[in-house]
Amino acid sequence: MAPQTPKLVVPIDLNKKPWEQNIPLHNRWHPQIPPVADVNTGQVFRVEMVDWTGGTIKDDNSALDIKHIDLSTVHYLSGPIRIMDSDGILAKPGDLLVVEICNLGPLPGDEWGYTGTFDRENGGGFLTDHFPCATKAIWHFEGIYAHSPQIPGVRFPGLTHPGIIGTAPSMELLNIWNERERDVEENGIESFKLCEVLHSRPLANLPSTNGCHLGTIQKGTAEWEKIAKEAARTIPGRENGGNCDIKNLSRGSKIYLPVFVEGANLSTGDMHFSQGDGEVSFCGAIEMSGFLELKCEIIRGGMKEYLTPMGPTPLHVNPIFEIGPVEPRFSEWLVFEGISVDESGRQHYLDASVAYKRAVLNAIDYLSKFGYSKEQAYLLLSCCPCEGRISGIVDAPNAVATLAIPTAIFDQDIRPKNNKVPVGPRLIKKPDVLKCTYDGNLPITRNPSAT
Repeated sequence: MAPQTPKLVVPIDLNKKPWEQNIPLHNRWHPQIPPVADVNTGQVFRVEMVDWTGGTIKDDNSALDIKHIDLSTVHYLSGPIRIMDSDGILAKPGDLLVVEICNLGPLPGDEWGYTGTFDRENGGGFLTDHFPCATKAIWHFEGIYAHSPQIPGVRFPGLTHPGIIGTAPSMELLNIWNERERDVEENGIESFKLCEVLHSRPLANLPSTNGCHLGTIQKGTAEWEKIAKEAARTIPGRENGGNCDIKNLSRGSKIYLPVFVEGANLSTGDMHFSQGDGEVSFCGAIEMSGFLELKCEIIRGGMKEYLTPMGPTPLHVNPIFEIGPVEPRFSEWLVFEGISVDESGRQHYLDASVAYKRAVLNAIDYLSKFGYSKEQAYLLLSCCPCEGRISGIVDAPNAVATLAIPTAIFDQDIRPKNNKVPVGPRLIKKPDVLKCTYDGNLPITRNPSAT
């Protein structure tokens, strides 16, 4: 007998806001957010989701929606989904939840996406000290391919994946998150110098009732008020998986997630049509609405068996995953190197983030020689299927990072040649990305040698 059609457990109506859905969405992690569906192991089920902003960003000719977005509301997640075995016994704390991605894609009738950079006064990004303005590019999908009217001369297949997939934390784990992230927020500027170099803001995203949505828990109730003050933001990846933005979690992948609460309470969202390693512009994948078709298994006692804690408690573990067999194939790459020396010439000690920043800046400046604006190159390197690597982390004082760009995504040959960079009308890549003005007064980093 042929297998049954995947069971739809979280439907999405694109004409409704996230909080208006028949099954309300949530944008926080907390063990007491009620599950919205039960699923048995071995059953293929379908989860639909809005884009991470819940439809705030529009398919239009303006970047004002990017500039003025309220980031307290993101990410909107579908779930939680409670998982039980074929005997009806729920997943237990200490188990491993095996999540197989059977199929995925954009929601029918909504086959488009966007990439952007946030205003430096509102979220910024990896290179916000160089690119303080809000920008946006719209991408159109043609089957497996994406192209953008704002970044002409580029077309590539997407490695579609969920940016967020994770289990609910226990109360003990949630308290660990909030304590350590509050410490970074309150004391980090004195002890960590990374933000001084990368100009990332803020240091952490602590629990906040602003913009909070807790699924079926009614706002305004005493229960909502209590949980909203405790619930963790979805911005970083953590022990439960969460917002890891791993582009290879695509069709055919398996994720081995630790279980911290009864039923596991699986949630997912933040669908990406394509993403580069690092998602450097922050709003940096090709963001879209979409669906996942999943199948789960439970490995009883799997956390202790397979995951070694890297911290003071048995909860300090991280997921593992298998890469699926389906992904774009490229045979030729142009690779840019970066070392841990910043734009002022200052040496940093084995700092992989500074090295990767240098590699990305080198690639952006190089692509600008072929007719692209630096804003176009920045957005492109955030969402195209480029490969980032930490190539060296032991040879003091310089960490070495690399960024590899598949040359086949361009309609021109971008490799260095003896006859230098070609010139001509077709190399002028217009129009540019949609762009707002920067009205803040934070200092802007300039590279005195860049073109």
